[in-house]
Amino acid sequence: MGIKTSSRSTVTLAFISHADCGRHDNGWRHPEHVGRVRAITSALKYHPELFMSLELLEGRHATEQELALCHDPAYIAAVRELSAAGGGRFDADTVVSEGSWDAARAGAGCVLEAVERALDGRNPRSFCAVRPPGHHALRAQGMGFCLFGNVAIAAKHALALGAERVLIVDWDVHHGNGTQALVEDDARIHFVSMHQWPWYPGSGAAEDRGPLGTVWNVPMGPGFAARTYLDALFAAVDAATAGWTPDLVLVSSGFDSMARDPLGGFTLEVEDVAALTRGLVERADRWCGGRLVSALEGGYDPARVAEGVVAQLKALQ
Repeated sequence: MGIKTSSRSTVTLAFISHADCGRHDNGWRHPEHVGRVRAITSALKYHPELFMSLELLEGRHATEQELALCHDPAYIAAVRELSAAGGGRFDADTVVSEGSWDAARAGAGCVLEAVERALDGRNPRSFCAVRPPGHHALRAQGMGFCLFGNVAIAAKHALALGAERVLIVDWDVHHGNGTQALVEDDARIHFVSMHQWPWYPGSGAAEDRGPLGTVWNVPMGPGFAARTYLDALFAAVDAATAGWTPDLVLVSSGFDSMARDPLGGFTLEVEDVAALTRGLVERADRWCGGRLVSALEGGYDPARVAEGVVAQLKALQ
């Protein structure tokens, strides 16, 4: 397929979600719950100009063949069968409920839909309000609240649709170990992760560049000035793209990197989320006609997540 370009002034930002994302039930008091997404949609009501400017779309479900771009078919079947049996756990944090099969396929499918729309020119940029998150999911194992690697699958899908190079930027407070594991063997994908160190899941050292040298890990301590985090991330992004121009930018947007998140120690505020987003949009405009897809990862104070998403949506326009 041809990859179309779009001018900055004509961008229509898509907001993509799916009702089935609400069917994933981690149980009472689990930090990853449907209220995270509901807070986002509720917040949009208080920003009518922003709300009216978005193209609101319901995504689709990923097929098992699409999930298999990154995951072992036996693991995909295990998620489906465990969900059909009423649910269970992969570990203490990672739950499968009766609705999780539909929810996880919808979460991945929304990001796939966003990639398709970016590459064919319908919506060069999108934000995907999805759950469960994905950046900890491994090829044959769910972990860290994640079942399928939404962004990693989307990167492989983009390549299958004709993109030649995909950049993934992950600013969740936790290392995107699953994403790294799923893409580090493909030289067409460069992966940048900024994360708190040492912190769950304990991976992501700076010297870990992956087998092909296509990984840029940025481990950071808690409590630094916000500008320190922004400068470190942009330095890594610029290193990852030196002499290498992506056709598409995918962002794992973890709003647990914001100050006062219960599971993180970073200090980003709303204006810093906007600055991070604008910096990537400006680069995407230079690199690839502005094509950028953002997907929700972590963030466990729903009100703060909503504030961060609103700031990001404004900066994506």
